[in-house]
Amino acid sequence: MSDAFQKMFQQMMEQGQEMARTLNPALENFKGFDFAKMWPTMSKDMMEAWFGNTFNREGLDAKTRLLLTIGALTVLGAQAEAQIKIAIRHAIEAGATQREIAETIYQMSMFGGLPAMTKALEIAQAVFDEAGKNETGDSA
Repeated sequence: MSDAFQKMFQQMMEQGQEMARTLNPALENFKGFDFAKMWPTMSKDMMEAWFGNTFNREGLDAKTRLLLTIGALTVLGAQAEAQIKIAIRHAIEAGATQREIAETIYQMSMFGGLPAMTKALEIAQAVFDEAGKNETGDSA
């Protein structure tokens, strides 16, 4: 690799790590399945593709990206329940209000249907309730 390419690649990786920290500080060090044995560069390749190249600071902010993610997951319906919960938690951390999250889900009713919207709203309410309990110290 040339020095210029190496420098550009390093900047993309740093940008990717910063975007991951913005969306969720724990995401940067996430350890999922051990694909490294099969594909040693997978985590680096994915960070670069998802956050270094595709997503960038000059584009959408983290809150907007997470609201879009919630919308897409809502359309997928019940099969994405765990992912919707995580996206809602991250959206709240990124500054989204309960109203913004609910309106994002409402908007998807015309694309995913009323059952998908209703299920996503139920999930969102459970996350809101959980977040409220954590804020008041009722549960950990």
